[in-house]
Amino acid sequence: MIESIIQEIQELKALGLYRSLRQGSFLPGRRLLVNGIEAIDFASNDYLGLRNHSEIIAASRTALETHGTGAGASRLISGNYELYQELESSVARFKETEAGLVFTSGYALNVSVIPALVKQGDCVIVDKLNHASIIDGARLSGAKLMVYAHCDMNRLEEALKKAHGFKRCLVVTDTVFSMDGDIAPLKDICALCERYDALLMVDEAHATGVFGKEGRGMVNALGLTQRVPLVMGTFSKALGSMGAFLACSTVMRDYIINKARGFIFTTGLPPAVLAANIKALDLAAQADTQRLRLVAHSQQVREALQNQGKAFGKSETQIIPVIIGNEKKVVDISTRLLAAGLFVPAIRYPAVKKGSARLRIALSSDHTDEHVAHLCEELAHAR
Repeated sequence: MIESIIQEIQELKALGLYRSLRQGSFLPGRRLLVNGIEAIDFASNDYLGLRNHSEIIAASRTALETHGTGAGASRLISGNYELYQELESSVARFKETEAGLVFTSGYALNVSVIPALVKQGDCVIVDKLNHASIIDGARLSGAKLMVYAHCDMNRLEEALKKAHGFKRCLVVTDTVFSMDGDIAPLKDICALCERYDALLMVDEAHATGVFGKEGRGMVNALGLTQRVPLVMGTFSKALGSMGAFLACSTVMRDYIINKARGFIFTTGLPPAVLAANIKALDLAAQADTQRLRLVAHSQQVREALQNQGKAFGKSETQIIPVIIGNEKKVVDISTRLLAAGLFVPAIRYPAVKKGSARLRIALSSDHTDEHVAHLCEELAHAR
């Protein structure tokens, strides 16, 4: 068996798809030390620069000293300490829903909640470019899986028509797509789900903190809060911490607590993380200046790429892909950018389809004008 594993590793290397862990550490001023090279960080999803915020660190330290390092058990045993109630109430207020429910990560939430909602005899419909955790959750559920072409509402409607006769039908989509930076046509999706009596769940991992009033997300920005029954988001992107949440009704919260295996059988998050998340939600609501700066940076980079004749898809957000195509070539370009002091990761299959390898630029309000100008200048030489 080990021989076949070694062979697969060799095949990955030959195809330019081999991955290895980089040795790195964070430095002040939106910089990283990557394999011994100091570079500006255009890889992290810390969109509002909250990861190093002094108030979040202080809240985390206080919780650590007060409650200790860990939860000690799952939440249904003894790990449901009071910080959870405070955080979930904050989530519900922030997302303007009846209730909130916290999970250990976005991946854990999606692979737990989707199988809790649908099973064999049901149907789940997903966008082709949804995050891997949504696809995995749909597959694990045992429900009939239908995949529609990216943001194609005609194909979604066709799938919904085919779903007639299933006991339950669940539609799941990202709101901001993590590898392309484009936005789902949520108003159209809501209308179709209402027309065909399908339950809608959206993933706001890359929209929470960035879009909408006080950073409440894309659902809020489009005025759809009352029409989307299940909204997931993460604390690990714009909120600068870790963990995830589901914003929903009280009834749905009760159901997920009783049905989601990834919730039932997981130790709770550490107190220091919960305290950090509580403070991060509060600070994100006050971060309008940072959001405006993030929009300005994003527009500047897209304009530069357009002037350079580079393809960046339909990005409308702080996530901007530079489509290269060839897997080996994109790794070479990323390596050259690192040597120039810019960490812009190469994204390859299976994160994106074969032949669509790209650089993935993740912008932050923490980037200075000089950082962004340097990025645009070096991208002009990327071939």
